[in-house]
Amino acid sequence: MQFRRKIIMHEVRPKKFLGQHFLKDHNIAKKIVGALNTVAENETILEIGPGTGVLTKYLIQKENRNIVLIEIDRESIAYLNKHYSTNHIKIIEGDFLKLDLMNVTKDEISIIGNFPYNISSQIFFRVIDQRKQVKEVVCMIQKEVADRICSPHGNKIYGILSVLIGAYYRTEMLFKVSPGVFIPPPKVDSAVIRLTRKPQSNLDCDEELFKKIVKQGFQNRRKTLRNALKPILLPTDLTADLIFDKRAEQLSIDDFIKLTKKIQEWKM
Repeated sequence: MQFRRKIIMHEVRPKKFLGQHFLKDHNIAKKIVGALNTVAENETILEIGPGTGVLTKYLIQKENRNIVLIEIDRESIAYLNKHYSTNHIKIIEGDFLKLDLMNVTKDEISIIGNFPYNISSQIFFRVIDQRKQVKEVVCMIQKEVADRICSPHGNKIYGILSVLIGAYYRTEMLFKVSPGVFIPPPKVDSAVIRLTRKPQSNLDCDEELFKKIVKQGFQNRRKTLRNALKPILLPTDLTADLIFDKRAEQLSIDDFIKLTKKIQEWKM
């Protein structure tokens, strides 16, 4: 007797612990891919968390580009290998937060993705660390986080991400995305933003000290900088400067750089 094997279509189940919400609207997917504006021929596009390949489908239409997909979910990896295994696509099973981009390519990279909401901030910090390779980012994230990243100083939502990302990248809010275009629908609105690296990839100050001051200032954002920065143990003759009367949210990125240089000079 011959038995006919039933063919079961491979499906990828969204996993809550990975923060997966799969985009189902292909018009939005096309719009996100179309927002990449600095990718020249033979350059590399890295997609973070491609899932079922809704963005990948339109990325592969960009001819003469090297496309790298990094995905941590094994079900998604199996699906991608089945549907998107071509000569100019490289699929990596792994965690972007642990990825050294120099092991992917020595050239510059543009990053795209629908970032998992639960690790989006960590992804941005990793991008900052590897900014000399990452020249552009187009991503969909929680709208509340997008608003913070793109916020100007003097705003209550202006914070650590606003300053640290804005120090190295020009930020643009592109468009809002409603929950209904995802499987499963998230409980929040989403937004697509674009980061374009500024010409100077280094700041005119001690960058580690800059990060420390920004983080310390916003951890106590209701206090003046004189009080918020007390753990740094600054002398009273330095903190007598009028800038220490302000709160962190009142300082522009240039103000934070100037403040860092003041503290840096004192430390010398």
